[in-house]
Amino acid sequence: IMGQYFTNDNSIPSKLVKTRAVVLNNSFIFYTDNGVFSKDGLDFGSRLLLENIPLTEIGESLLDVGCGYGVFGIVLNKILGVKVTMCDVNRRALHLAEKNIKENKCSDCSVIESNCYQNINSKYSTIITNPPIRAGKKVVYEILEGAKDYLLPGGRLFFVVRKEQGAKSIISDMQKIYNVEVLERKKGFFIIKCTF
Repeated sequence: IMGQYFTNDNSIPSKLVKTRAVVLNNSFIFYTDNGVFSKDGLDFGSRLLLENIPLTEIGESLLDVGCGYGVFGIVLNKILGVKVTMCDVNRRALHLAEKNIKENKCSDCSVIESNCYQNINSKYSTIITNPPIRAGKKVVYEILEGAKDYLLPGGRLFFVVRKEQGAKSIISDMQKIYNVEVLERKKGFFIIKCTF
């Protein structure tokens, strides 16, 4: 059975793959591997989020929760020079994120092993996530609802979720906590902005 990308499963044989992506007119290299999310390269939902996030609103500091091999943090660090922290529970993903930070010559990026916000002890102007839906609703909500405790005043949470993964109910639940704005809908993916 294939292990899940939101756990640490060392039984999955490693198979490092070098992928390329052009995002917002910038070219990136991402090393991926078995046992991490979207191992074949940049996924549609993450790309859609990056293409629709208002870059002027990111602010000074960014936390990428469930960072995988580091796409959001690396792209936004390179384009904006924003200070980035990335966290994930999957050690293989973190190892890849560190490798990709070096490969893309990013500076001011740090990587932390953390289950949701467990090891996070700062606040950020922006939190960004492609939440691990397969980890279950409890984890997804811990990331989305928990963001408010790690955002600076006026900070923002951006995330992507698919219609068939319960986008509508997630949006209505988030409206109880945040001001919610749908920035884009395409091919069943919703790009969401939450302000607190």
